[in-house]
Amino acid sequence: MNTQENINYERIAEAIDYLRLNFKSQPNLDEVAEKVNLSPFHFQRMFTDWAGISPKKFLQYLSLDYAKGILKDQQATLFDAAFETGLSGTGRLHDLFMNIEGMTPAEYKNGGKALSINFSYAETPFGNIIVASTQKGICYMAFADDKDDAFKQLYTAFPNATYHQMVDLMQQNALNIFKSDWSQLAKIKLHLKGTDFQLKVWEALLKIPTGGLNTYASIAHTIQLPTACRAVGSAIGANPVAFLIPCHRVIKSTGEFGQYHWGSSRKAAMIGWEAAQMNF
Repeated sequence: MNTQENINYERIAEAIDYLRLNFKSQPNLDEVAEKVNLSPFHFQRMFTDWAGISPKKFLQYLSLDYAKGILKDQQATLFDAAFETGLSGTGRLHDLFMNIEGMTPAEYKNGGKALSINFSYAETPFGNIIVASTQKGICYMAFADDKDDAFKQLYTAFPNATYHQMVDLMQQNALNIFKSDWSQLAKIKLHLKGTDFQLKVWEALLKIPTGGLNTYASIAHTIQLPTACRAVGSAIGANPVAFLIPCHRVIKSTGEFGQYHWGSSRKAAMIGWEAAQMNF
């Protein structure tokens, strides 16, 4: 799975890490390009092809001030703008495209013995992923830096399910979420194993629009359990569907991005990439 696209993402992630760690010194293009073993020309072109903007502009979306500004707005501006534009383009709200159905106890009992799961691997702008589906919808999506380990994590969730390595229409439609043009995006059905509390938190995450950010405390208020911040954090960390359920958009109240199940560098890349899409 070590394709050119994945190699490019790894270089971009390394560059983003370097830019963030050395933000105060404002490293120039030559310095960052040298860090990822590319010429300044090739690095600039590769980064712009990936993000749509220059590395210098991209860095603005990773700044503390930018994150604080988004949080201060409490999403109101982003929600209003989405409705005023007829919910078009990448500003559409996730919950218009996602439908979560919780698995019944009968479906996941005995290690998911009643489930037939299709799974496949794919490339995204943020590295390789594994995506899996039941007859009802997507049940799992995770970044697969290690292909075997990614499958083991899926298998651990449903050890007695029947597995088929194949691509189906539900998986193909879900992967369209990574495209900047959502005009052909059909409703994505998610079929998830989770407690009632977890499902409620995951549904709240769907209301954070592309390019938006929110905090653990705000999510707790959204589900009308304002004192449950720690439990909300645990539910967010247990999200079984990377990117589709946008747990990467939840950050600390200080504006710091914080940790992410699939790596803090990937979280920063996703936040910056989405901000760039919204600001074309």
